Amino acid sequence: MAIRRRESGLTTVELLAAVGVLLVLVTVAIPLKRWDEKRRRENELRMSLGVMREAIDRYKSQVDEGLIQQKDVDQRGYPRDLEELVDGVDVGEPQSGQTHKVRFLSKVPTDPFTGKDEWGLRSYQDDWDSTSWGGENVWDVYSLSTGKALDGTYYKDW
Repeated sequence: MAIRRRESGLTTVELLAAVGVLLVLVTVAIPLKRWDEKRRRENELRMSLGVMREAIDRYKSQVDEGLIQQKDVDQRGYPRDLEELVDGVDVGEPQSGQTHKVRFLSKVPTDPFTGKDEWGLRSYQDDWDSTSWGGENVWDVYSLSTGKALDGTYYKDW
């Protein structure tokens, strides 16, 4: 009587089923990875805009308190540009001679969608939705990206 040896290995059907499952997993994983990356960059954009707007507000607050003296009336209490927030200004009581330099930003953040540290600027004198900066001061910042967010809004409108 002959003893049969059972051969080990995969049949063609089992191999095709395994490849099929792998393909389904890959087709689901790639879009999820892209979506997650876009969401991460959107969060980074929100943070960058928030940091710059907070710095502009702190600057304006210190002008309103009389701690920063502005020479140009057109500034209306806002910084001339983002570099002024990075370079810093003298803050304090000029009458007593007690002043110190305050920097409101350590650096101008990089826009995660354009990869540059260039931002759209609006001055107090511009319309709220203006896309051309009047140059008098910096009242608001926005992204120069033309992309559309996951929620359907445009990054330039944030």
